[in-house]
Amino acid sequence: MKHPEFPLTDELIYLNHAAVAPWPKRTGVAVIKFSEQNTRYGSRFYPDWLNKERELRTQLQSLLNAPSTDDIALVKNTSEALSFVAYGLTWQSGDNIVSSNEEFPSNRLPWESLADQGVEFRQADLYSADTPEDALFALVDSKTRLLTISSIQFASGLRMDLERIGEFCKRRGILFCIDAIQSLGAVQFDVQAYPADFVMADGHKWMFGPEGLGVFYTTPEARNRLKLTQYGWHMMKDTHDYENKPWEVHPTARRFECGSPNMLGIHAYSASLSLLLETGMSTVEALVIEKSDYLKEAIDKNGHLVLLSKQQSRLKSGIVTFKHRSVANRELYDYLQANGVVCALRGGGIRFSPHFYNTLEEIDRALELIALL
Repeated sequence: MKHPEFPLTDELIYLNHAAVAPWPKRTGVAVIKFSEQNTRYGSRFYPDWLNKERELRTQLQSLLNAPSTDDIALVKNTSEALSFVAYGLTWQSGDNIVSSNEEFPSNRLPWESLADQGVEFRQADLYSADTPEDALFALVDSKTRLLTISSIQFASGLRMDLERIGEFCKRRGILFCIDAIQSLGAVQFDVQAYPADFVMADGHKWMFGPEGLGVFYTTPEARNRLKLTQYGWHMMKDTHDYENKPWEVHPTARRFECGSPNMLGIHAYSASLSLLLETGMSTVEALVIEKSDYLKEAIDKNGHLVLLSKQQSRLKSGIVTFKHRSVANRELYDYLQANGVVCALRGGGIRFSPHFYNTLEEIDRALELIALL
């Protein structure tokens, strides 16, 4: 039975939440309502929009378990936030950054671009040691300034032990940066338990939000170490004092928001998060893992399919990647897309990423389509 918030067309089986997710029904309603209000009244109700912005910060604080909304900045995307860190820190020639060789380009290009400052970007093979975390730790030395990692790898679905990595970094005085785009909205997340200095994620994947609006979390100590690389009216301490001369930088994470907020996106993002928070992230995670476990078991039993995802037994994700033994990946992907199975071509195979509202029947139907090849 379909979830009432996801009235997707019957022709589709949507298994692509690790890429771009569909909006819940309430999010579409919120966008239409905002559009109609703006069309009829312009900015007359701007104070209400500011209240919605504050509500979104509170929702994100809850999702991240951040100590305060002061730690939350609204950014365009994950890449922008990662660039704030890469170009906000002061580097010395000979410094290095440790990461993995599985990162999405967003968590690779900003760090590689520091090479002209003499900064080395080290990429661990996550399967070269007893655990993925050990593989990262093996590359750390006295010149390591920062460790940056995706909480869940986009292609394999490998979920990292963030508490262990965070404690390792804390003991050694290394900054810890997490690209959380494949975790937030799918599994429970706790910036204080890890403990993380920087966390960022765009809202358009597991959080069901619009593209072009995301979250950037920083601890007070970590954000004070970042030089600002963008400037504008919105990042002033007295934001709405337009004659503010001289001015001061906003003391909170809002210092990273240099200009006018994306109010349309804020209304959409807030509506989407309300569904996740109402459902409860413990429930969401349990259902996501149930679907991925079901899918992995079915793939293991299917003599024509090979499971590619490598996940730690106690750290599971909603990403499942596999390939066909006799059908090329591109051919299988094109076939699935043509038959309404929305998925992705990733990690040397086909990536399915079901969310909490997907049914086991939908997964069965997708696998049955493959069996017809």
